[in-house]
Amino acid sequence: MARLAGKVAFITGAARGQGRAEAVRLAAEGADIIAIDIAGSPSTYVKYEPATEADLAETVKLVEEQGRRVVARNADVRDLAGLEAAVRDGVAELGRLDIVVANAGIMNYGRTWELTEEQWQDVIDVNLTGVWKTVKATVPTLIEQGQGGSVIIISSVAGEKGLPFLAHYASSKHAVVGLAKTLANELGEHDIRVNTIHPHGVRTGMTDTSLHTYIEESPMLGPIYMPALPYQMVEPEDIANVVAFLSSDEGKYITGDQIRVDLGAINR
Repeated sequence: MARLAGKVAFITGAARGQGRAEAVRLAAEGADIIAIDIAGSPSTYVKYEPATEADLAETVKLVEEQGRRVVARNADVRDLAGLEAAVRDGVAELGRLDIVVANAGIMNYGRTWELTEEQWQDVIDVNLTGVWKTVKATVPTLIEQGQGGSVIIISSVAGEKGLPFLAHYASSKHAVVGLAKTLANELGEHDIRVNTIHPHGVRTGMTDTSLHTYIEESPMLGPIYMPALPYQMVEPEDIANVVAFLSSDEGKYITGDQIRVDLGAINR
């Protein structure tokens, strides 16, 4: 039986990788999808290939292959008006909103004191302020419906651990934990649950090989990245599995929590 039959999920960063896996998994569980992503690079400091309109179209195709409806929009999580428009369009077509997955994020590397102002601000704007704007665009609809809901924010190992060369990223991922905990308290009376997921490195194509250079130059810091289990990466589908659980009634009593999918990296 589909655990999410009759539900609608709003997912940011849905064009590929983790966001796409989440969209497909929730669709497989019976949910219709509002999928947004930005076509183009969100920062001049991002070294991996950006998502494209073709990537978002492929997500649409994969969701439809699950027999579900999907509304896709090219939108930047830094653009509140764009997010609000996507929510309006999606709810108008699909009828409701039940699940919010704040998945969009960017990363790059640098020593804390060598980061440029723009490099710092781009990461904070997407990874923290973009999550807040996603919440601001979606939560009023959840409250107005009066039928509860689930908000899932994708944090990181770096949201609980001081990973070197990632001060801006770690700051943003720690900050969304505080945001989620506050929201869990504020939204509890509306039966809206809010949790964060903390992956280890996920095989999404967001690969920046400059990390290897920094570790070679500071080898004592390399072990901080090492997991306990004998794997190096988590698959996008592994994160999507946890998103599906937290979206369903099986997770209905879990809120304000941090769910680790980290290969044991945080506890090392």
